[in-house]
Amino acid sequence: MNRILIPKNYKPTLDAYDTQRAIAFIKSAFQEEFAAALNLKRVSAPLFVTEGSGLNDNLNGYERPVAFDVPAIGAEAQVVHSLAKWKRLALKRYNFAVGGGLYTDMNAIRRDEELDNTHSIYVDQWDWEKIITAENRNSEYLKLIVRAIVGAICAANDRLKVRYPQLTANLDRDVAFITSQELEDLYPDLTPKQRENEFNRRHRTACIMQIGGALRFGAPHDGRAPDYDDWNLNCDIFFFDDVLDSALEISSMGIRVDAESLDRQLRLSGCENRRELPFHRMLLNGELPLTIGGGIGQSRLCMLMLGCAHIGEVQSSIWDNVTVAACDAAGIPLL
Repeated sequence: MNRILIPKNYKPTLDAYDTQRAIAFIKSAFQEEFAAALNLKRVSAPLFVTEGSGLNDNLNGYERPVAFDVPAIGAEAQVVHSLAKWKRLALKRYNFAVGGGLYTDMNAIRRDEELDNTHSIYVDQWDWEKIITAENRNSEYLKLIVRAIVGAICAANDRLKVRYPQLTANLDRDVAFITSQELEDLYPDLTPKQRENEFNRRHRTACIMQIGGALRFGAPHDGRAPDYDDWNLNCDIFFFDDVLDSALEISSMGIRVDAESLDRQLRLSGCENRRELPFHRMLLNGELPLTIGGGIGQSRLCMLMLGCAHIGEVQSSIWDNVTVAACDAAGIPLL
């Protein structure tokens, strides 16, 4: 079911033209800060992959990819959900070395997404991946990379506020880390989303780790495909959004599965059939590099820095009639 929240007395800080200019500035500034902080190079990425490659991501497992036949090659293609697997294969094909990595613009269509202030069927994010060693596969290295990403976001926001001093988003570089089990123990009577909101309200920048496996009460904090993140070494990064008065997830990321963790997670999730897909065979045979990677929402980052109430203010998508009417009545300018 679609939802819309109208913040009381909301008014955009920038007009339509300055909003567009500011979006371009944010994307340019963040890419510079981000690539330098993580030693990444930009590459081009696919909008679609073949169905049989195993490269598309299943996300929570219920989303249906947008698919179409390609008569010229006699195969079915799917619009990507994300590029978590493709990036790892690209690092191998492009001969990246340990310590180096890539980032790219990822554009996707998620047809089954429920629409609200922060969710759209159109997804735009910076997908990134970096080669690591076996010694880096630990929570301390994960936290090191999280702090570097948060630092790049805050640096880009500082540059933006020099250009547009009327903007007021204050982002905290100090990251509060917590596991999903610790979060459940802290707020046992709340839903996962409510837990995120309460913790992020207390800690303006938060990182929730170990997402995907079942918690003590039986259910996982959130769904996670079994074949890209190691559920023991992954996380989501949140900034508190003052306009929406809620936690805003900016990034989903993690140290990627190795052969052992992929084997375990395929069994736990009942996805044994994926073992025969080309990507999975390579991983189980130890033919792909060990990596860390994730995605950083472009539209969400722009929303946060510009103080927008709806993601439709910073990206052009389609919305239901109730959302369009409510935004129009409240003076929220959807692109």
